[in-house]
Amino acid sequence: MKKPGRIKIFSNKYLNYSLILILGTFIGWLVFHPAQKNQEKDDNLTEVVKGTIWTCSMHPQIRMSQPGKCPICGMDLIPVAQSGTFSIDPDAIHLTKEAAELANVLTSVVTKQKPVKEVRLYGKVQADERLLQSQVAHVPGRIEQLYVNFTGESVKKGQILAQIYSPEIITAQQELLEAAKTKISQPAIYEAVKEKLRQWKLTDNQIVTIETSGKEQTTIDVVSNTSGIVISRMVNTGDYVSQGTALFKIADLSKVWILFDAYESDIQFLQKGEKISFTLQALPGNNYLADIVFVDPVIDPVTRVAKVRVEIDNEAGRIKPEMFASGIVSSTLKEYHDKMVIPKSAVLWTGKRSIVYVKQPGTDEPIFKMREIGLGPMLGESYVVTDGLTEGEEIVTSGTFSIDAAAQLEGKASMMNPVNAKISSMPGMIMPDDSKPDKDTSMTGIDMSKKKK
Repeated sequence: MKKPGRIKIFSNKYLNYSLILILGTFIGWLVFHPAQKNQEKDDNLTEVVKGTIWTCSMHPQIRMSQPGKCPICGMDLIPVAQSGTFSIDPDAIHLTKEAAELANVLTSVVTKQKPVKEVRLYGKVQADERLLQSQVAHVPGRIEQLYVNFTGESVKKGQILAQIYSPEIITAQQELLEAAKTKISQPAIYEAVKEKLRQWKLTDNQIVTIETSGKEQTTIDVVSNTSGIVISRMVNTGDYVSQGTALFKIADLSKVWILFDAYESDIQFLQKGEKISFTLQALPGNNYLADIVFVDPVIDPVTRVAKVRVEIDNEAGRIKPEMFASGIVSSTLKEYHDKMVIPKSAVLWTGKRSIVYVKQPGTDEPIFKMREIGLGPMLGESYVVTDGLTEGEEIVTSGTFSIDAAAQLEGKASMMNPVNAKISSMPGMIMPDDSKPDKDTSMTGIDMSKKKK
């Protein structure tokens, strides 16, 4: 009767042991599996952090081997240089292809070109100084009549401009009439009187008319000696004038000058005989081409410009003095023949240094390195390179500032940080071999040896 009870107890004991074992295994899995998962995450993070340099976006001189806060501004440090599977120049900037595309980084190959300097000039139309004439009174007297009463009036050569009453002319005519009576017996006196009238600009026809009429004229005509436009009238009716007094200024506008202002920095590119293409603001749609006939050898001390002169025919009279003109001279720089020419967008200029970023050869990755170059004259949207580059190299022409910003964040040589620049140190900061400080400095670069005790 005891055997069945023993078997029941024995069976219940093994059942309990099995349940306890299963329950313990489940609890152990719950306890230790998350820890193992977290450990795997920590190991992965350690691997990422181990190959990363951390810096501050506001203070790129801070370079730490571990993440944390910036000791200057308290901002979170960001990774800047993860270790890769390939070896690159430590001074080069390595971007991912995605980052290069987002920054719109474009490159072009350096080539030798024919340097052509375009100089833009501005100026005005002026009357040809050689065709300006002053109409003067050749005899003293009083202005009896003006036949030209306003400026801007057109006159022809030989046209009567005014009449002058002159007692001296009346006396000279009387002498002519008396000498004409004895011109056969005293020809010398007769010729002397005629020459006196010629000196007062009386024509031979006028002298013959006086002699044949036997009566002197009370007034003398002032005849224009050129054709053109009256640009100035200096007398009025009734004015007394002396011999040589200017009555009118007349400009012949059949040829005109265009006087351009050239800054002293552009004079070296302007030579006599160079072609200049120009337009006039008042005559849109008309393009003119002419030769430079004169470059002023003296610079104006006030405006700091020199005059560049161009001559052009103006038979139709459409071109007026004081019209605004703008021109372009394309000058070939022979002294810079066979030099490299690069786009202006490729150059970062600090005032003292001119730098470009050169794509490193032998790799498909966007890896760039800063290089200082020497610049010649600027050619519109490009520069002549005097040294620092060789033909066939590939340089960044778009996105240059983005690459330079990345260089500054990594503490490498950049536009604002020369190659030999020193970086302040602090505990935990990664220091290049050539930038270790000579003294103990704080994060602000202050010499702590001079701090008061």
